[in-house]
Amino acid sequence: MRVFLTGASGFVGSAVVQELIGAGHQVVGLVRSEVSARALADAGGQPFMGDLGDIDGLQRGADAADAVMHTAFTHDFTNFAAAAAADKRAIDAFGAVLAGSNRPLITTSGLLGIKPGSGVLITEDDASTSPVRLSEATTIDQTRLGVRTSVIRLAPSVHGPGDDHGFIATLIDIARVKGVSAYIGDGANRWPGVHRRDAARLYQLVLENGTAGSRYNATAETGLSVRQIAELIGEQLHLPVVSISIDEAAGHFGWMALFARMDCPASSQQTRDRLGWEPTQPDLRSDLDAGFYFEQ
Repeated sequence: MRVFLTGASGFVGSAVVQELIGAGHQVVGLVRSEVSARALADAGGQPFMGDLGDIDGLQRGADAADAVMHTAFTHDFTNFAAAAAADKRAIDAFGAVLAGSNRPLITTSGLLGIKPGSGVLITEDDASTSPVRLSEATTIDQTRLGVRTSVIRLAPSVHGPGDDHGFIATLIDIARVKGVSAYIGDGANRWPGVHRRDAARLYQLVLENGTAGSRYNATAETGLSVRQIAELIGEQLHLPVVSISIDEAAGHFGWMALFARMDCPASSQQTRDRLGWEPTQPDLRSDLDAGFYFEQ
């Protein structure tokens, strides 16, 4: 298939490029810079210059494709509502082009915040009710227009070698700056993880075998406690590991404070059963133990 992929140069998207091309698909990737365009071309993809704000460009890319994969997101957590609104506009634009064609539209969301504070495993049956990030609801809504929609819900830690700017990398940076590796309260809240290569494999399987209107959980493990994550970071950086109160969290973590206190245990059993997806790459603990996250 000819796949139009947003975020083709990103931490997840670049792994998806390799997976799709390896499976015999053609990738046309949305990129914003000449450097990213060259990297994509070197990987065997076809660059498409543009960004998420260029709705006409997004629709041209979608119109010429057999399927659309949307992995791009503006990770500006200081203005998350604006980033989420831009994400929604892009998904709506794709849906308008793909309507009535039964072509796949595969978008990306996250597991954090789906069942905040419940302590119950998040499954694929649990719909996101976030009033801010609307990617999941917006995507599923396109199903009624005759689009083969699927949502891949990434674990809060998508990890592995590469240029990772996600939550784990941010926690490491904060620990370096503050001189301690911290967690909030007892740190018992859990974050599942998934290796970027395992996540990329899931995108390929959903492209080829996904069911319209479905949600898929991209997690290789139920969850590692945030205290355990803090301890692993402290061990690697040779820093003390400390508990801080909720009142201290914003001052210590900044925008990460909200996410650092969330409990997000999740299951991917339905995803595995439906698609035959089996994560094979190292888990989060192994990647933190490997040390590459701490190289400067």
